[in-house]
Amino acid sequence: MRVLLQRVNRASVDLADGTAAAIGPGLLLLAGVGSGDGDADADRLARKIAGLRVFPGDGGKFDRSLLDTHGEALVVPQFTLYGSCRKGRRPDFKASAAPGEAERLCDRFAERLAAEGVARVAQGVFGAHMRVGLENDGPVTLWVDSADLTATHG
Repeated sequence: MRVLLQRVNRASVDLADGTAAAIGPGLLLLAGVGSGDGDADADRLARKIAGLRVFPGDGGKFDRSLLDTHGEALVVPQFTLYGSCRKGRRPDFKASAAPGEAERLCDRFAERLAAEGVARVAQGVFGAHMRVGLENDGPVTLWVDSADLTATHG
């Protein structure tokens, strides 16, 4: 799994018929699931991101996590994170997981964030055309990939 993480003051997901989800200060998490990803990937990413220190402490350094700040998380499924632009002019999405498995693992990732103690976890709508709005804070944008995390040090 891959997550593009953005620290935000606020973020929302709108559909044609209105707002599907919105959060205040916290993290916008664009989540992609790759072919071959499983429960352990979702679990490791949730544990890592819940405790990742990307919020400033008193000294202005990145000393605080979502858990420390009682921040919120908005998980937005995004299969395009596994797109390849190596050949041709159209991205190739063969590395993305099948939709059913991707939806299941995005849901598990969101559930695991909540289980880790994240104050509030909201979700985008899998498979829907979404308009994602955000107010970046910093900006702070990081790429987190489960393949880069060890099983014991997630």
